Amino acid sequence: MAVLNLRPLAGGRILRGSQPFGLDAAATSGFLAAHGIQAIVDLRSELERSLVPWLVDDDGGPAAVVPPAVELIHNPLDPNAIAGSLQAVETAEDLGELYLGWVRIKPEWVADALRPVARGKRTLVHCSLGKDRTGVVSAVGLLAAGGTEDQVVADYAATTANLPDVLKIMAETWRLSVPSTPAEYFSPDLMILQSPEAAMRHFLAGFAQEFGDVRGFLRDAGLTAVEVESLENGA
Repeated sequence: MAVLNLRPLAGGRILRGSQPFGLDAAATSGFLAAHGIQAIVDLRSELERSLVPWLVDDDGGPAAVVPPAVELIHNPLDPNAIAGSLQAVETAEDLGELYLGWVRIKPEWVADALRPVARGKRTLVHCSLGKDRTGVVSAVGLLAAGGTEDQVVADYAATTANLPDVLKIMAETWRLSVPSTPAEYFSPDLMILQSPEAAMRHFLAGFAQEFGDVRGFLRDAGLTAVEVESLENGA
């Protein structure tokens, strides 16, 4: 298996994707080298990371698989603990509003995810499916790099074609690790497991209304003016 739902953004400086499904040591090294990845920003919770870990020793010991030149950054956001209820997401607008809640409460989370990109590293940004948390960070990063709203929406909606494969593998992963997980937890009929254009358009409209310019948002969230300019120049 591999990192799924994978594609480049912002002139190739950002790669967005899923968690590393089924990568052994050799495959991990090969994947990172093949894509020239210099940093990994892992947006998953501690529980999610424990189910599908990167094969890396955080102490840099002999078991390390991720090369020392690749920076592994844990920047978690647990959707169950931060804002809103996943179970309450019934419409595309609800999904977009959930995303807005994340950036309202934790703007620094977005800035921290984009910092290695701003510092010139080709960066893989991922969560579990590579859809929601990854979608929010990717949207802000793409806008900061000069992307248009239509480009952001198209990138977000591109996940739709990949969801059947990702959800199938995700369900298998959870059933192995947590056998009590209900099958309907990964039903493609759930809005929380879809990526409709309307959800991202709702997020972008709300973001513009509340925060205005994306670059100002990132400066307020903790990036320096130089880092924000670097994101723009990487388009």
